Amino acid sequence: MATPTRGYRPVRTLITFGTAAVVMFAILFAGVTWSDATWTPKLALDLEGGTQIILTPVTEDNEAITPDVINQAIAIIRQRVDASGVAEAEITSQGGGNIVVGLPGQPDEATLDLVRTPAVMDFRSVLTMDYGVPAEDPETGVEGLPTDAELDPASLGFPDETAYSDLGWITQELRRDFNTIDCTDPATMQNREPAPADRGMVTCEATGMFKYILGPIEISGTHISNASSGLQTSSTGVQTGQWAVNLGFDGEGSAKFRETTTRIRTLESPRNQFAVVLDEAIITAPSVDEIIPNGEASITGDFTRIEAATLAQQLSFGALPLRFEVQSEQQVSATLGSEQLSRGLLAGALGLLLVVIYSLFQYRALGLVTVGSLVVAAILTYGVVTVLSWSQGYRLSLPGVAGLIVAIGITADSFIVYFERIRDELRDGRTLPAAVEKGWSRAKRTIIASDAVNFLAAVVLYSLAVGGVRGFAFTLGLTTLIDLLIVFCFTHPLMVLLAKTKFFGQGHPASGLDPRRLGVDGPRYVGRGKVVQAGERASKAVSDDVTPAGEPAREPAPAFGKGGPTMTIAERRAAAKAAAEQTEGNES
Repeated sequence: MATPTRGYRPVRTLITFGTAAVVMFAILFAGVTWSDATWTPKLALDLEGGTQIILTPVTEDNEAITPDVINQAIAIIRQRVDASGVAEAEITSQGGGNIVVGLPGQPDEATLDLVRTPAVMDFRSVLTMDYGVPAEDPETGVEGLPTDAELDPASLGFPDETAYSDLGWITQELRRDFNTIDCTDPATMQNREPAPADRGMVTCEATGMFKYILGPIEISGTHISNASSGLQTSSTGVQTGQWAVNLGFDGEGSAKFRETTTRIRTLESPRNQFAVVLDEAIITAPSVDEIIPNGEASITGDFTRIEAATLAQQLSFGALPLRFEVQSEQQVSATLGSEQLSRGLLAGALGLLLVVIYSLFQYRALGLVTVGSLVVAAILTYGVVTVLSWSQGYRLSLPGVAGLIVAIGITADSFIVYFERIRDELRDGRTLPAAVEKGWSRAKRTIIASDAVNFLAAVVLYSLAVGGVRGFAFTLGLTTLIDLLIVFCFTHPLMVLLAKTKFFGQGHPASGLDPRRLGVDGPRYVGRGKVVQAGERASKAVSDDVTPAGEPAREPAPAFGKGGPTMTIAERRAAAKAAAEQTEGNES
């Protein structure tokens, strides 16, 4: 007979789970008390309203604005808004010429400036670099360096092209900033002041892995004439199968790029690199292997197709000498409002009520475990969403509420799979503790597979969608993970404890595990022609199936408690009917 896993401690699991939940709410309480956190999640534009800004992109040479220009301008604004931590922003084109930006709530002036100002791209020489974590001693390497006030660009030969890579640009202030900057923190690059064009700067790589000190601006991004991605081609014209980004400059840019590559090609690493800076962050910093005389460069590396296309698109931003004219800026009311939110919450409450009624009707007192698990899942989801709203700027939209409602069915389905497995094992003659353990070993594989599919769908949807659809995908993926946590850390250990009680362990009629309702009281077929009568244990049938002396050994019967296959409901009914007929024949 199957026995509970040795060493498993359900009480410890429940205590650990409860402690983690308490800590989360304690953090939220601290945020409400000493910071700007609230006890309710922030709402998105469709439920709360916010600020709407209508922008018109204008080129410096007044050229026509094409749909591609509009799309790239939207991509610039979305990248900025997302980086600032504002969630659920709506950025769309209007009439093929304007861009409409909707920001939920009351955005600060810094966030509004991110929307209003044009993107700036430039090329700077790399002076030094390191991993993106702060140094242990902020004063490391500061001694002997000039201050910003003492720096004399004329003494370095500026604007002589040979001076752009001079280490004399590194001042005390730059070195301290370089030592203290934490590129692994997403908030580091938010709202940083633009660096002067004729001075050095400290910045991070977009991934946050490395930090850099760069020289003054050498080439403006407006000198980029084109940027594209494609498979790399060898000198013989054969494609190598590796992705590359092809970059072209105009006449003035080509001359400057030839001077840059001529100078830094012979320098030591990392000063043989040039950095492409977009919105104060480095999007790429390739090294120079040869002089580029004609302004046609190829950036190679271990790129995937998507990475190469993304970099090419970012470089194309530099070819857009855009500025944005603000046509209007006004407060807008919620497009759906509190009434729609109330209806969504009411729909969720009705769905939850129906699940509770079904669970109590189908599983009697066992249904209370479902109800308790759903309540715990709801509390945990509320806490996680509220903490994310405070710490990450997440905002709950109506599609996000729909994702939470869908999660009720996902969570209830996990419980049903588990409970039905337990009841199947009871029908096979196991005791409740053994049925709980055996049912769990089988049910958890099904639950994990089902939730994995749901989570994968949520990830794909979040990656491909924008706007409110991403809100639905986010809450769907979040609640799927919470479902796994609840089933593993609450429902299963609770069932292990309940299986040891008299009420559930002895199959009280109101427990939902009554043998008569499960069809356990009649004759049961246990394999290899063996039938057990009411009250007999399956283990007895197994002991009867001992190989007589002198006979060859045979495989044991697929009896209960020996890991044998479980019959379907139809097979059980047929076996019970055959056993009853056999019993009547023996009595007659």
